[in-house]
Amino acid sequence: MDKILNQLVERLQKAFGERLVSVVLYGSAAAGDHQARFSDYNVLCVLSEIAPRELGASTAIFRWWREQGSPAPLLLTENEVATSTDCFPIEFSDMQQHHQLLYGKDVVSTLVVDRCFYRAQVEHDLRAKLLRLRQKASGMLADVDLLRRLLLDSVSTFCVLFRHALALHGAEAPPRKRDVIQQASRQFGFDPLPFEKLLDVREERTKAREIEPVPLLGAYLEAISKVIDAVDRLEK
Repeated sequence: MDKILNQLVERLQKAFGERLVSVVLYGSAAAGDHQARFSDYNVLCVLSEIAPRELGASTAIFRWWREQGSPAPLLLTENEVATSTDCFPIEFSDMQQHHQLLYGKDVVSTLVVDRCFYRAQVEHDLRAKLLRLRQKASGMLADVDLLRRLLLDSVSTFCVLFRHALALHGAEAPPRKRDVIQQASRQFGFDPLPFEKLLDVREERTKAREIEPVPLLGAYLEAISKVIDAVDRLEK
């Protein structure tokens, strides 16, 4: 992947020149918890300005990057990085803890993350993801393959949010998903088995077809609800 990342940086440099401030790898790849079949390579691209000219210059690059199997890089100006931490404390906290500078100025390490809305964002994201999961699962109970894929795709997001729920409670918040589930199950009192079985598939310890998703769904939803309740009870 280093070769592809280098190609991305070269294309960004050619497209933006001196307007390219920084290129940062973040997410599971930067944290050393990347699973090739399920994880993306997340990249932050920081520019001095973003106008239609920059959006047009990024089109071909972002299309090529998506063809490599990852989402388009996140485009922000340097000023937006510095002033958006109160809106996105989860994302910037994660980025600050685990990132790799690929090019230019390190705009992340010295960032001051404003956590005034941190608890509210964690609860909001947990509730929103739970609602979305329920809505999708309601139409998939008769199709175990679709339901299995839904759970496999969602578990990474809930591991991230559980890690932040742990941090809000002053508990250890480890970077690796499996460690997060173990710590969160003790802290919030839920059965870790559904998450562990899904992580076994993502880590290629077992085959996806060996997982029966319908029996897992109830305990999975119950665990998420317990974490939401614990975050909701924190002082507002």
